[in-house]
Amino acid sequence: MNTQRHTAARHTGKRIGYVRVSSVGQNNTRQLDGVELDKTFTDKASGKDTHRPQLQAMLDYVREGDHLFVHSMDRLSRSLRDLQDVVEALTAKGVSVTFMKEHLTFAKDDSDPMSMLMLQLLGAIGQFERSLIKERQREGIAIAKAQGVYKGRKPVLDADAARTLREMAARGVPKVDIAETLGISRASVYGYLKA
Repeated sequence: MNTQRHTAARHTGKRIGYVRVSSVGQNNTRQLDGVELDKTFTDKASGKDTHRPQLQAMLDYVREGDHLFVHSMDRLSRSLRDLQDVVEALTAKGVSVTFMKEHLTFAKDDSDPMSMLMLQLLGAIGQFERSLIKERQREGIAIAKAQGVYKGRKPVLDADAARTLREMAARGVPKVDIAETLGISRASVYGYLKA
């Protein structure tokens, strides 16, 4: 018991970065450019929910006294509820969270009502923007379908790569490894396996 207390006391806070881009092709280098970090977790996935491997790894990794840096709130989550839940979970754990773009920092026992209001307002605006984009996208697809010009998304993989994907899956290769090998998302892997 004393050993555990002693180990916990020796932990010196680390500077952790979390980076998220929506697709494999997007550049993630500018998000925390110039911020000195001890470790960075990077997801190439949508921010619609918290089911992201590197987000979960970061949440498991951080300890009391650590400081998390994120470029902006929408990089952590596009959902207001998820954004609040993640920030609350981190600060309850004793981890400080800084959003660089918004110039906001949240920490345990920090009851700054203005910062909380900004988190809720900016998070709600981000979620609203995402809803508008999705609505416009649906409207555009509906118009294109009505005009007979909508062909759907182009396949991410050619026929040979799709065959390789199915062979890897049949051999029991984990979906995340298949996605990484072929440079596509896990969602795309599942899509090809369903087709």
